[in-house]
Amino acid sequence: MSLIGHQEQAEPFLEAWRSGRMPHAWLLAGPQGLGKRRFADAAARHVLASAAGPAVDESRLDVPDSHPTAHLIEAGSHMDMRVLEREVRERTGDRAAGISIDQVRALQPLLQSTPALSPWRAIIVDSIDDLARAAANALLKSLEEPPPATIFLLVSHAPGRLLPTIRSRCRMMRFQPLPDDQIRQVIAMERPDISETELAALLRIAEGVPGKALRYAGLDIAGLAGAIATIEGKGQAAAAAQTALSRSLSLKAAQPRYEAFLELVPAHIAQRARTLTGQPLARALSLWEKARDLAASAVPLSLDPQSVVFELAGLLAALDKSSEPEAARYG
Repeated sequence: MSLIGHQEQAEPFLEAWRSGRMPHAWLLAGPQGLGKRRFADAAARHVLASAAGPAVDESRLDVPDSHPTAHLIEAGSHMDMRVLEREVRERTGDRAAGISIDQVRALQPLLQSTPALSPWRAIIVDSIDDLARAAANALLKSLEEPPPATIFLLVSHAPGRLLPTIRSRCRMMRFQPLPDDQIRQVIAMERPDISETELAALLRIAEGVPGKALRYAGLDIAGLAGAIATIEGKGQAAAAAQTALSRSLSLKAAQPRYEAFLELVPAHIAQRARTLTGQPLARALSLWEKARDLAASAVPLSLDPQSVVFELAGLLAALDKSSEPEAARYG
């Protein structure tokens, strides 16, 4: 497994490990999709592999896939590692609403026993935001009295919402958006089939978050971006694109592209607003608020997709008018 980026986070973690002063709990904080879980996986592999041997490069977080510890973790059979995440329901295939207290309690046999394959144990919680209150309190007990040679890697998308007592027992590690060249590497590694045109569109929508780009990979984001640009124009082409898009995205099979469009439109209007000043800026911000509110409520309220797309397209068309110089519009 190769970790791309996040060197600023890897260095203090590796230094803590090399110095023998490893905190028992790390809170990996930042917006969803930055790669915090991937970092947690790499950190756990490094600790378990380095402690057990054979030796690994202590200057890098990555552990070669050929390492015995990497093999065991990849197979899900490493006895000294656990991952807590929302369970998948057998009937529906979707995930539970949160991580239950029973899942946290199931850690006790591991925490109360001697490590089996490595001198250390590693526990990943992805994400700790998903813990029910009772489950959070149960985990807190383990954080307050951690067993020796145990590391907790707690992924959080909203650390401010966590119990203060949990935050106080962790070393905070904040993650920042990645530059485009690193996001390009992530996409190429995960989706080597993506065309250069689609890759360029994904980079524009990613805004430094590789998980966001991967979520939309394969949905022809370049085509949606082209439709948005057409709708912003004037005349019959814009009206035809508005009608065609509202029809195509209303199909059940188009649900993923529909949800992508819901996110693309407010983001596009916000991006355009950054180039404006004065009254055009005020109008663009008003359009952005309408687009944001409509997009946010469309899926939860089961609004008619065709009507939603048509209305959002109308806001895009209005944005074109609002961004024209005053003299051009009244000249």
